[in-house]
Amino acid sequence: MAIPDISFLRKEIKEINMIGKYAQLLVEYCLELKEGERLFIQSTTLAEPLVREVYRHALRIGAHVVTDLEWREQHRIYFQESKEHQLQWLSPNQEKIFADFEAYLYIRAPFNLREDQNIDPDKIKIRSEARKEVSEVYSKRTATRALKRCLCQYPTQASAQQAGMSLEEYESFVFNACKLYDEDPKASWLQVRREQQYIVDYLNKIAEITFKKEGTNLTCNVKDRIWMNSDGQTNMPSGEVYTAPHEEQVNGTVYFDYPSIFRGHPVEGILLEIKDGKVVDYSAKTGQKLLDEVFAVKGARTFGEVAIGTNYSIQQPTGNILFDEKIGGSFHMAVGQAYYQTGGKNTSTIHWDMISDMKKDGEIWADGKLIYRQGKFLI
Repeated sequence: MAIPDISFLRKEIKEINMIGKYAQLLVEYCLELKEGERLFIQSTTLAEPLVREVYRHALRIGAHVVTDLEWREQHRIYFQESKEHQLQWLSPNQEKIFADFEAYLYIRAPFNLREDQNIDPDKIKIRSEARKEVSEVYSKRTATRALKRCLCQYPTQASAQQAGMSLEEYESFVFNACKLYDEDPKASWLQVRREQQYIVDYLNKIAEITFKKEGTNLTCNVKDRIWMNSDGQTNMPSGEVYTAPHEEQVNGTVYFDYPSIFRGHPVEGILLEIKDGKVVDYSAKTGQKLLDEVFAVKGARTFGEVAIGTNYSIQQPTGNILFDEKIGGSFHMAVGQAYYQTGGKNTSTIHWDMISDMKKDGEIWADGKLIYRQGKFLI
């Protein structure tokens, strides 16, 4: 009698164990959830396996949990069918949650990464303006961790296709980037925290930082701005150090060679010219129309972030900013809204990260000293 093939069962058991490990990391390390705290989990129905395990771990701790799972094309239908008064209406539940809850977990699990690309930009503008006050409360509370926020990823077919991988390959990519294959993921992220703190302590003493590579020669004044150690708590995975440059003291040109997706639209080969903190000229190999729309938004021509990626487990762009901005050997900048915890003051309904590869010929100079070459710190 032939022995039945049960390899698929082993795979399923392994995946279940990995999801449980992921949930534990999110609840205990990223959110540091405690008894009596209120947690809001937001995702899509595709992420139900991870939501279920996070729910389980949170209840074991003694937390109170509210969930909101979006179904296929809900976002697109909302914008397609809503009239102006509906776009301006805000759910009292979300207003209450972002103003009062202690923890918020957003699990990215897209059905279709192009779902939003044909949405009327005027409707998006109306909705963004309506959410302005809630967004302000959210930004201020997450800046102080009064609202402990974590953004993470659940592997779906759409994200795998965008990354040019099979679903199994993408699952492995996500789990590896989150250090879930390590015996103790929490200990691994605490080690990241320690290593990055040395870099942050150094950068917090400098006044000026310059990025150089082919197509890029950009200088930012960062004096007295606060460099942050992104160690996997607010984003999972993470691995970056970031701050906000002085709003009127960014000058030069910068070329972002990694592709990105914004509002469902792919954009590649972004070249910006900046004078006294403002984007004065711009172009893209693809996505020029989107750049026109973005830079018409108030505050979007000013930078809200400058950052250096340090996660060397991520080495290829996937079209997902959660991963791509952390690529070890890259730097990125965001136009628009600044993070308050860095001392940044720019406000906007836009926050768009653009990424540049530094591994070939990149250099970073701090107060006239070379501190980084070809994707690695020298300090």
